[in-house]
Amino acid sequence: MDNRDRSLRDHLLYLLRGGGAHLHFSEAIKGLPKKLRGKKPAEEIHTPWQLLEHMRIAQWDILEFTRNPKHVSPPWPEGYWPATDAPADDKAWDESVKAFRADLEAMEALVDDPSTDLYTPLAHGDGQTPLREALLTADHNAYHLGQLTLVIKMLEADRRNES
Repeated sequence: MDNRDRSLRDHLLYLLRGGGAHLHFSEAIKGLPKKLRGKKPAEEIHTPWQLLEHMRIAQWDILEFTRNPKHVSPPWPEGYWPATDAPADDKAWDESVKAFRADLEAMEALVDDPSTDLYTPLAHGDGQTPLREALLTADHNAYHLGQLTLVIKMLEADRRNES
């Protein structure tokens, strides 16, 4: 692997891990009270649970599409969003967080693996490359982590105003 290839991989890993202007996943969900996981702020259309699950499902789909030519994506849009506003219980939340982290680590491992050709289009796609899918993962996560952060701040403000 030449220095330019290693540099690109390191930059991708930096993005995926929440580097620079990107928010790290753990920071976004840290301190979120359990009772707010299924709440919507007055002006928002999604709950923290819905955003977490959407991020998990979309990231899983991107990862599986990248590494599995037989992968079938969920139907859009209903397959990418949970049916409920709130997790069934604490275990559902914890399992979603764990799965999100595991799939992110798998995408990072794929990017870090020198045998992954980042530039060659996936045989089962229509022009997508592992590079594009890694960037899509980082971009999608960054967008929804920002949204999640805003929702949490709005919920906390709502709580303060109710007191």
